[in-house]
Order: sequence, then C-alpha cells, then structure tokens
Amino acid sequence: MKEFDVIYDEYFEDIYKFILSLSKNPAVAEDIVQDTFIKALQNIPSLNDPAKIKSWLFQIAKNTYLTHVSKSAKTISVDEIEAVSTNDEVAEFLNKDTAKQIHKLLHKQKEPRKEVFYLKVFAGLSFKEIAEIFDKKETWARQVYHRVIITIRRNYNE
Repeated sequence: MKEFDVIYDEYFEDIYKFILSLSKNPAVAEDIVQDTFIKALQNIPSLNDPAKIKSWLFQIAKNTYLTHVSKSAKTISVDEIEAVSTNDEVAEFLNKDTAKQIHKLLHKQKEPRKEVFYLKVFAGLSFKEIAEIFDKKETWARQVYHRVIITIRRNYNE
C-alpha cells in the first residue's frame, strides 16, 4: 500500500475536479475533498483491494458530496452550472455557447447519467473505474455514457 501522502498527491486533483464539476463551487469542492481524504485515511484498513484505490476514493467523494447536498438542501441552478467552465481538455473543443448548451442538457439528465458523464469527461475515469464506483459492470457504464452522448447530440441544436 502506498504511503497516504503519495495517494493524496496522486489523486487530489482528480477528486477535486470531480467534486467541483458536481458542486460548481471551489470552496465547497475543497472542503469535500478534504473530508474525502480524512475519511479515506480513517478507513484505509477497510480497502480490500489496493489496486482499486482510485475508484474507492471517488466513491467516498461521491458519498461525501451527497451527504453535503442533503444536509444543505441546496439545489444547483442552471445559472450556477453555466458559470462553471469546463476543464481545459474539453474547453479547447468547445466554445462558450456550446459548453453552455451542453451544461444545460446535462443539468436536465437524471442520476446516474449525469454523474457517469462527469466521472468520464471531467474526472477522466475509465469505464471500469466508473463501474466499480456504482458496483456495476463495465458495459453498464459504457451504455449509460453512450445514452448521455446520444441525448446531447439529439438535443444540442433544439
């Protein structure tokens, strides 16, 4: 098992981007990421397979975020989503108007579709890692992601 500071350094940015894509608030994302790593440190003995540490951390982050949302009872508005820019990789392919339309379409998606898309595009997880987070098969993650892409393509210019 890696030293925890190495794990933190290796996964902090990915976890932060994922939570930021969900929360749309850098301060909230920072707090949730810190809570995520505190919980991970406290529960590292329960990690059965060290090879799955990345998906384990994303699962903790997701649950921590959901707990935060339920406690604050805050709903994310379309305006908040529009205010957040996409990551650099996606931004170079999309202009501002395109990104805005896609964020609106994503906002209308139900879970887990929205989360699968965020995990794949913004957090850069593989379909296998996404499947592990949801305790599903890799083909499930691929299908859910594909359905979101179809919805975006179908509704993009409407």
